[in-house]
Amino acid sequence: MTIETWLLYVMTVLVFMSTPGPSHLLMLSVSLSNGFQRSLATAAGDLTANAVQILLAGMGLAAVISTSRYGFAIVKWGGVAYLVWIGVRQIIASFRGRYSSQDAPAISLRQLWLRGFVTSAANPKAVVFFAALFPQFIDTQQSLAVQILVLGTTYVVIDGCFLATYGKGASWIGRKLRSQHTAWVERASGVSLVAAAVMLGLRSSSRN
Repeated sequence: MTIETWLLYVMTVLVFMSTPGPSHLLMLSVSLSNGFQRSLATAAGDLTANAVQILLAGMGLAAVISTSRYGFAIVKWGGVAYLVWIGVRQIIASFRGRYSSQDAPAISLRQLWLRGFVTSAANPKAVVFFAALFPQFIDTQQSLAVQILVLGTTYVVIDGCFLATYGKGASWIGRKLRSQHTAWVERASGVSLVAAAVMLGLRSSSRN
């Protein structure tokens, strides 16, 4: 793989990520409610799922996943339902006054990581996406494993930068509003979660 090919790949990924997706909306939600540092656990969950999907694509399992209709549907809609559930629960809690004006909701880092992982893993067709994207930039005369590693690592780093940017911006907004508008911050966070679920569901349905 030449440096020119790699730069073209980087540009392709940047264009692909220019429109916010479910994972970006989730990052906004978590960072609003829990702050930027804790939201990094959610980003780590998302990137972990991406790494698994890239590995599966590299191993040539994309065809198996894309043809497994029932397994695909279970994973996809299970993730959508999970996001809707935690989003609605957060909105309801904000009306009940569960949160004080000083404290963010006590959610473990493990739970935050799981949110990121489930959101990304709920789109198994990402494996097909990687399997279709990578061959466009791979030189068959060179080591396939090394090139998959380079392309996969590049994608994860770029995605991580996007997630961090969304999270940092949302955290800044949350700090400005939280002192007097805690309930509204929590409601906006919950709505973002539900929006992420709806986007994920619509995107998956349109590709069936």
